[in-house]
Amino acid sequence: MNRPIPISATELPPNNRTYSQAVRLGDLLFVSGQLGVDPSTRDLVAGGISEQTRQAIENLSTILRSAGTGRDKVAKVNIFITDFSLLPAMNEVYAGYFPHRPAKTTVEISRLDKGALIEVEVIAAA
Repeated sequence: MNRPIPISATELPPNNRTYSQAVRLGDLLFVSGQLGVDPSTRDLVAGGISEQTRQAIENLSTILRSAGTGRDKVAKVNIFITDFSLLPAMNEVYAGYFPHRPAKTTVEISRLDKGALIEVEVIAAA
């Protein structure tokens, strides 16, 4: 029986002890949601939705690399955004990172940690 194997990217700040940055289960990698937080300062990046989207995906990319895979292996993306009016700007940045067009769900929510505008999580082939 396969058991989940926690994955951590040492380049990113450690997460709290209640979850893993990612978990490999069989041939799949489940990556926890990432905010647009600068790994060196642990603060949200300056700017708006474009900058936060870019940084969140860069953080995801770091975790994917740590697990030996990459964005090209992403099959599913879940996006949590605090305002649907920001969707066009988010999609413009997003499209540059995922030209292979994985399945995607976008949900508007009322609030995210640190006052972030967006959180992104993915499922990828390991």
